[in-house]
Amino acid sequence: MAINLKLEQIPVVYILSDSIGETGEVVAKAAASQFDSGRVDIRRVPYLSSVREVEEALQEAESAGALVVYTLVRPDLKEYLEKRAHELSLPHVDIMGPMLEGLKQITKQNPKYQPGLIRRLDEAYFSKVEAIEFAVKYDDGKEPRGLLRADLVVIGVSRTSKTPLCMYLAHKGIKAANVPLVPEATPPEELFKIPPQKIVGLTIKPSILFEIRKERLKTLGLSQTADYANMERILMELDYALGIMKKIGCAVIDVSNKAVEETAARVLEIYRKGVGR
Repeated sequence: MAINLKLEQIPVVYILSDSIGETGEVVAKAAASQFDSGRVDIRRVPYLSSVREVEEALQEAESAGALVVYTLVRPDLKEYLEKRAHELSLPHVDIMGPMLEGLKQITKQNPKYQPGLIRRLDEAYFSKVEAIEFAVKYDDGKEPRGLLRADLVVIGVSRTSKTPLCMYLAHKGIKAANVPLVPEATPPEELFKIPPQKIVGLTIKPSILFEIRKERLKTLGLSQTADYANMERILMELDYALGIMKKIGCAVIDVSNKAVEETAARVLEIYRKGVGR
């Protein structure tokens, strides 16, 4: 007696995208889960950039008897795909189009029609997080070897706002480390291996630094006669720091009476010029 075994045919879904195609795949899997087996053969065709590539993908989908799911944002590619899918009698589902049209109606704006924007936003976010973690890890001269991995290194005496500046820069996605300059401590050798355009020195008027340090000692409940807030000591530290900065050949910014945002704007200007060299 002959037994006829019918093999289960798994539906094929082609995901066509001018970006990575992840959105289409997620939607296809979510939809497939609503059917008994939930099994689908998903074949992603990402980064489509020409009519020819769309045509090749559609021919493959036709041969496989597939459903075409697409997240094309480029109008020319979307128009061509829809026209050819009709001609080939291919079932096709537009994931992105209806949402774009809906948002267009309520925002009264036209979409940018640029593939991959959401991925760029995600990348910017994670870049910022990484930069913040970097600033914390390499704050105040900790682990000098990390200086060579920094986008920018900030140097200066204590209380010149090095740490707040580095954190501000981190929120711009820049990996910034800082090194305190103290006469009794030799700067790490890594500092002299970094290109000068990637280093910014901070200086400040002695009288202002004197007041800042006095307030700092007061906050800590320490005697205001300590060397930390001694004018002679402050002058010595500033002279020493300027000497190191001159030796390195880096840009120097006077942060006297400047908000962190003002200093950061100047630092970013210097940084961008250095990157462009």
